[in-house]
Amino acid sequence: MQEIIQQTLKQIEKDHQIALLYACEAGSRSTGLASAQSDFDVRFIYVHPTSDYLTIDPVGTGNKRDVIETTPHPSIEFSGWELTKALRLFRKSNPSLLEWLHSPIQYVQANSIIHAMREMLTDLFNPKACIMHYLNMAKTNWRKIGHAEKAVTIKQLINVFRPILAAKWIQLENVFPPVNFHHLMDALILEDSLRKELKHIVDAKTNGDPLSFPREKLEIFSPYIENALMELTTYATSLPTQKVAVTETLDHLFRQTLQEVWGNQ
Repeated sequence: MQEIIQQTLKQIEKDHQIALLYACEAGSRSTGLASAQSDFDVRFIYVHPTSDYLTIDPVGTGNKRDVIETTPHPSIEFSGWELTKALRLFRKSNPSLLEWLHSPIQYVQANSIIHAMREMLTDLFNPKACIMHYLNMAKTNWRKIGHAEKAVTIKQLINVFRPILAAKWIQLENVFPPVNFHHLMDALILEDSLRKELKHIVDAKTNGDPLSFPREKLEIFSPYIENALMELTTYATSLPTQKVAVTETLDHLFRQTLQEVWGNQ
């Protein structure tokens, strides 16, 4: 699969006449929750030639899309964001983008921009925005479990716990959390019996076991989830809205990247 991924990334560059700045694995393979049967979720950041930006219709308007998506292989999904889109999302501490930057599996890292973005994150990071993102994700997934009539699946439960633990990490450390679920679980779930039950669920997921369990078993996890959602909601609401003036710096970083990649076109 590694060879297919690298070949496809090169083909994407050729077909769209772009330059890839960064490509990584997202989803279950980056979080340590993949089984042998899990798909690959490749995410990337790319930049157009300089002349594409020197027009009256900027990238992202009309037919000039700022997203590239393709699935040339049934087990691999490719999705990428154009650089100015990525930088605008970075300015807002978009958690999906930040997870890409923290992915332990990287396929491409060209030029200096990704290193510069990681260095900027300390000053730019917006804890309230990220906690609210993860909190809303957890609440939505928990609500879906509550409305479902069937047994609960492993994936459903993990999709509640992962954003809760990510938000808790931000609450405690005031930095963006690790993407690895095992790291979050071991560091944040201190009750032995609960951690043991959750680890059993996670092991079943990574072993490819399509385990579902009766709704009655949710009683093991419900108190923790309900308390965490309540506590995080109160905490997030109390945080001030944070705005950091970084647009000028990101503009400079964008122009610098164009120069590095394309030179004087």
